[in-house]
Amino acid sequence: MSLSSDKIQSNWQLLIDCVKNTFSEDYPDNRREKLLKMYHDLESRMMFAPASGRNYYHNCFPGGYVDHILRVINFAQLHYDLWKSNGAYVDNYTREELIFVAMNHDLGKVGDLEKDYYMPNESEWHRKNQGKIYNHNPELQFMSVSDRSLWLLSQFDVKTTMYESLGIRLTDGMYDDSNIQYFKSFMPEKQLKFNMPYVVHHADSMAARIEQEMWQNKNTIGEAQKKEFKKSFSKSKVKEDKNIESLKKQFNELFK
Repeated sequence: MSLSSDKIQSNWQLLIDCVKNTFSEDYPDNRREKLLKMYHDLESRMMFAPASGRNYYHNCFPGGYVDHILRVINFAQLHYDLWKSNGAYVDNYTREELIFVAMNHDLGKVGDLEKDYYMPNESEWHRKNQGKIYNHNPELQFMSVSDRSLWLLSQFDVKTTMYESLGIRLTDGMYDDSNIQYFKSFMPEKQLKFNMPYVVHHADSMAARIEQEMWQNKNTIGEAQKKEFKKSFSKSKVKEDKNIESLKKQFNELFK
């Protein structure tokens, strides 16, 4: 699966428009201008960054990062409305905070101020047999994606609220062992006092799963369908079918 250059460009413009439409010019602490500067400075790398390093994960292709972020922003708002309509208490954080977290939860996958997080894998064997299209850049100081996301925001003087910081920090839910102390607490005073981390985590998980299914449906054909195609090439079928050459071409294109 891949994106055309036009799609990559249009996705980027959608992300920039989301910043402009979410945070007005008079939003506190000049957030709008600072975010736009960050995205402008990182544009040439962020626009083409993948969302993962293996093709069977999600959005492992140029432009995959921005495509994923846009999907999470959309799903986060849908989940917010779903939670709210079913009685969840969402009055202690704003929709702007929610969008900000969804927009920047994976920012660390861009890398640092100079180096990319993902590097193209030069090993054809690993690309073909393991689906490992990208490697992590060994020149980067190790940091979790969420920690690097918060660090990058700080480099552009983008201040975060406590809930925004926790929202970014906890987006991976209990997939990240360091988050267990936040989600698995039996003492009321230590439990999360807002549900945004759950909302964004559900949105992120949903987006990643759908992106994985998009890759699966694009690159796999069911065994039953394979058998049906193979039946078309039995000896008796070959003699009967006047369009066998076109069928062969179709078969070869599908199964290489």
